[in-house]
Amino acid sequence: MYRTTSLLPITMVAALGGLLFGYDTGVINGSQYYLSQYFQLTPASKGWVVGSALLGCLVGSALAGKLSAAVGRKHSLIISALLFIVSAWGSGLPGVLPESVTVLVMFRVIGGLGIGIASINAPMYIAEVAPASKRGRLVSFYQLAIVVGFFVVFVATYLIGNTRSEAENVAFGWRLMFWSELVPCALFLLGLLFIPPSPRWLALKGRNTEAYAVLVALHGEVVANRELEEINQSIAAENPESRKREKAASLLSSGLLPIVLVGTALSALQQFTGINAVLYFGADIFERALGFGKEDVLAQQILLASVNLLFTFVAMALIDRLGRKPLLYIGSGGMFLGFLLLNYTLMTQQVGLLSLVGILTFIGSFAMSMGPVVWVLLSEMFPNAVRSVAMSVAVAVQWASNYLVAQAFPIAMESQVNSQAPWFGSLPYWFFMGCILLIVLLVASMIPETRGKTLEELESVW
Repeated sequence: MYRTTSLLPITMVAALGGLLFGYDTGVINGSQYYLSQYFQLTPASKGWVVGSALLGCLVGSALAGKLSAAVGRKHSLIISALLFIVSAWGSGLPGVLPESVTVLVMFRVIGGLGIGIASINAPMYIAEVAPASKRGRLVSFYQLAIVVGFFVVFVATYLIGNTRSEAENVAFGWRLMFWSELVPCALFLLGLLFIPPSPRWLALKGRNTEAYAVLVALHGEVVANRELEEINQSIAAENPESRKREKAASLLSSGLLPIVLVGTALSALQQFTGINAVLYFGADIFERALGFGKEDVLAQQILLASVNLLFTFVAMALIDRLGRKPLLYIGSGGMFLGFLLLNYTLMTQQVGLLSLVGILTFIGSFAMSMGPVVWVLLSEMFPNAVRSVAMSVAVAVQWASNYLVAQAFPIAMESQVNSQAPWFGSLPYWFFMGCILLIVLLVASMIPETRGKTLEELESVW
């Protein structure tokens, strides 16, 4: 029997995939100021270095559905942990390989593959082992782990950066920032060895005895009997012809296509809120748009990460009580207000404390809404038989959108149009505000409330 069958430890181990997601994407924020000087990067090449991992994320998430269906959620996460280790080690490589932007990008892409695989399998695994009454909160651990990863890496890069001179950080400090990721990588890999496979994946593979044993260990015999029966009924209810095509994962049937499109739109809009523009390029925003000095930039990032972490706890406390849709409405209003405050200060050229309040309002509002709720909805909206492949499509679009933002944002920020009247640096944030309004329309018209329903019950809801 598996050594860990308690829900909380299992959830925390799987959620470490989210922590590494946050850590790996956040480490580029703290290090890019120094490595940009080391490699003498232009704005376009800076966007390439920052966004290169997202290409790996896109490929990894696109492959993750088939990988997960073939080897399971647990073993897919083990593969992602190994990719994280290779990326963290190679990104700070001091000279074993020829030093170049290309080598750095290569290892960043490898890390992106790990993130893409983990971003599918971690929330899906948690959703498939969690009871309906706790699923929202437990899947939210994944988003919590992401923001913990951001917080920890901002603290780590702050400590590394402030114990050395700027010249030392340009020469070597940024390498230590990448290598610091090896510690959570090792913990993730070790923890995965002690958790059980997903019972729903086992049932899909016809391994009902093993699935039943996992469900009994997780929920007890009474609940296990009911859940296994519901899972098998769900699998049996699939159209026989669709079951024959399961390996090809046909998502274009009339029943599945609308659900996939809704999930895809939700994923894309999560990124078009501008969250990762703020997180990836926060140092540049604080230095240029908000007028902070270089010595204050990393400290401001810790403040940003603290707000992100605090409001993720708020989401976890409310998501199974208040529901998914109310949190999305409240969070969208807060995100819009935050950017409105920021844009007011930029366009009136009164950058200062109110600008910082605007960014922190945006971050807090995202952390209690689009951050965790999107992952919860994606993990529960697709039928059992195609969940892994359908979720990989939606998340691949999310990473593609993330990449577009990472590539376009520094160019847009430094464009001549954006720097002149009437925008004075505000133009990208107006675009993000328009996307936030689209979120409200999508939620109101296309997203049902999923709170308190089993994954099998939700198949009929969607």
